[in-house]
Amino acid sequence: MKGETMKAYLILEDGHIFEGESFGSTKEVICEFVFNTSMTGYVEVLTDPSYAGQGVVMTYPLIGNYGVCLDDQESSQPHVEGFVVNELSRKGSHFRKHMELEDYLIENDIPGIQGIDTRYLTKLIRDKGCMNGMITTTYYDDRNKVLEKIKDYRVKGVVEETTCQKAYTLGNGKIRVALYDFGAKKNIVMELVKRGCCVTVYPAWTLAEDILKENYDGVMLSNGPGDPKECQAIIQQIRILKESHIPIFAICLGHQLMALAHGFETEKLKYGHHGANHPVKDMNTKRVYISTQNHNYVVKNIDKKIAKTWFLNVNDNTIEGIEYLKENIKTVQFHPEACAGPTDTGYLFDEFIEMMGGNQNA
Repeated sequence: MKGETMKAYLILEDGHIFEGESFGSTKEVICEFVFNTSMTGYVEVLTDPSYAGQGVVMTYPLIGNYGVCLDDQESSQPHVEGFVVNELSRKGSHFRKHMELEDYLIENDIPGIQGIDTRYLTKLIRDKGCMNGMITTTYYDDRNKVLEKIKDYRVKGVVEETTCQKAYTLGNGKIRVALYDFGAKKNIVMELVKRGCCVTVYPAWTLAEDILKENYDGVMLSNGPGDPKECQAIIQQIRILKESHIPIFAICLGHQLMALAHGFETEKLKYGHHGANHPVKDMNTKRVYISTQNHNYVVKNIDKKIAKTWFLNVNDNTIEGIEYLKENIKTVQFHPEACAGPTDTGYLFDEFIEMMGGNQNA
């Protein structure tokens, strides 16, 4: 209950146990833990569907200082399973604030733990890789049994959990875009709408033929959670889409799914890219941009006869963008809608508009 101090424990699958203080919901949860290096934007992090099945460790030491503005949500509800911070600010201060962070987590039944050494925890995840863990207010004497339960957890079926249930349309522009929702962030749609697009958002299981018969000017493949190789039925529909030669722009999971549809491979990173300070290099211009990212999987390799690397991650040289040579398709691993985060790569939405014929239809 809010106002009462209650012990909480973060138990990792490798046996590490962190003792701290519970905030938010007191329910027990098992999930995969990753860390996010953003200094701000915790509301956007909490509501990013790409975090479904995961708990987030915020590396910035003070979280909650500006409360929660509901207008900043990237979806209709939070998708993070658990929230780990060094210090919770119980009283946020901002003129746009609707409520306190702790109240928000209580309302949405998300457990949090504060007062632990998030610097040590982050270094642990960097060393051993992202791992499963449990947030609980129960002290377990039989830890071996708990560890077995934690190790058995797998992130599965999360695209189906986060996609919309039926199609809907936003915007009234003359450029008509179909957006596949694999767990789409709200700001992707907003970036298209403000550029004169009428965007129809479709559930992840929508058939390609249902999209193509509507004669859209272009197709957007959204971000989303989980292992892209799980989405075999979706990949098959993307194969049909790409053969139609319709302009396609894809972000994050959509980028990975398009690569798999072309026969490329994906792999899981040790601890992923999560934050708003990741440098990516445009291989055409050699210019470096700072990007927002949230993913555990990357495209491992490409066939140079089919595609070329568009962007590279400056830190680890992983593929961050792909241009397809014989199709009107471009994809990026990072988030050009950047909410929260830098707006350096927002111009990529302008390039998508140009791919669809520019403003000639406006």
